[in-house]
Amino acid sequence: MTTVISKLRTGHVGLNVTDLARSLVFYRDGLGFELLGEGKEEDRRFAFLGQDGELVLTLWQQAEGAYAPGAAGLHHLALSADAIEEVREYEERLRGLGVDFAYEGVVAHGEGVASGGIFFHDPDGTRLEISVPSGAEGAEAPTTGAPTCGFF
Repeated sequence: MTTVISKLRTGHVGLNVTDLARSLVFYRDGLGFELLGEGKEEDRRFAFLGQDGELVLTLWQQAEGAYAPGAAGLHHLALSADAIEEVREYEERLRGLGVDFAYEGVVAHGEGVASGGIFFHDPDGTRLEISVPSGAEGAEAPTTGAPTCGFF
């Protein structure tokens, strides 16, 4: 008997945060995720965030310190948009919230490539990216010899 195994895909991402209320403002107001559900017990605070009713991200209030880029684990969370104009709209919205950006404006994923986006940090320092596969032609590539998303 042959078993058919489907290809795996990302279901949702879980992030540890230090302050759930602060992170909810960032992910809901800054990135447009909707609150699908939450746990409010003092020692079990969490929030399910999604789009169109589908779970995308879970925030768990159980971190004791900021994101550690030198530690094993999540390198960055990459989100995709449909058009470069949408990336710029997110950039404007996030700047209005005082978000920390790694680079100024839209940058290319590498020298001479069409893909690119914005690179920034959430309130706990977790690295995030919003990008598109094309539309960043001619944009600066801040990292030479390696993908921009690898070293920010």
